[in-house]
Amino acid sequence: MSKVAAVEPKAVVELSAADLAGHGSTFCPNPKMPLWCHHPKVFIDVGTTGEGRCPYCGTVYRLKGGAAAAH
Repeated sequence: MSKVAAVEPKAVVELSAADLAGHGSTFCPNPKMPLWCHHPKVFIDVGTTGEGRCPYCGTVYRLKGGAAAAH
């Protein structure tokens, strides 16, 4: 039986509810990332569970403690 190890994120970005767009989403790469590490822009749902991970770079986007996404 093989075990799958949990992958640690490269970076964690904490967001406030005001940082989210639309129905609780954000996008990656974010404006603070250096140009050399950009990948295609993807939208990540953070509002549903409070956290989302970029499928390209592994960056985790998380709502700050106590923040809630407005729907």
